[in-house]
Amino acid sequence: MQKGASLPQVTFHTRVRDDSIGGDNPFKWEDKTTSDYFSGKRVILFSLPGAFTPTCSTYQLPGYEKGAADFAQQGIDELYCLSVNDSFVMNKWAQDQGLENVKVIPDGAGEFSRRMGMLVDKSNIGFGPRSWRYAAVVNDGVVEAWFEEPGICDNHGEDPYGVSSPKTVLAWLKENK
Repeated sequence: MQKGASLPQVTFHTRVRDDSIGGDNPFKWEDKTTSDYFSGKRVILFSLPGAFTPTCSTYQLPGYEKGAADFAQQGIDELYCLSVNDSFVMNKWAQDQGLENVKVIPDGAGEFSRRMGMLVDKSNIGFGPRSWRYAAVVNDGVVEAWFEEPGICDNHGEDPYGVSSPKTVLAWLKENK
């Protein structure tokens, strides 16, 4: 992916709370499209290998959550975290992390990640297909800036982190006002 590229058009299968359902599990399926998330907005999209994983849960997601006000000052309307996990996992992770500012996007079948050119095999650690770690500034569905961790390949032995960090993306936004 590179600057100026349009995001692929896909449908994300999400679960949303609907209190009219009642009971212990008041959620319903709601399909959302790429346009629903990205049209008419300037957002940060960051993608990572998996919910509940160490780097994702300790650094990347909390960093974006805590930095939400700083991103808003730079003209960012939304912060989106995407992972090749289903909506049940992404919702539980968001709840576990106490998210108020970052919205999670489930790419359960990996279709968005594949069409972004970011789907990698992580079978070497028992994950299967997952997203490579990256972040992007996206304006109305078009990539404005791209931050991809180095070494993208199947069964990478490590999980590089830094290029897609909140600190790096925020520094770019401040330098490119």
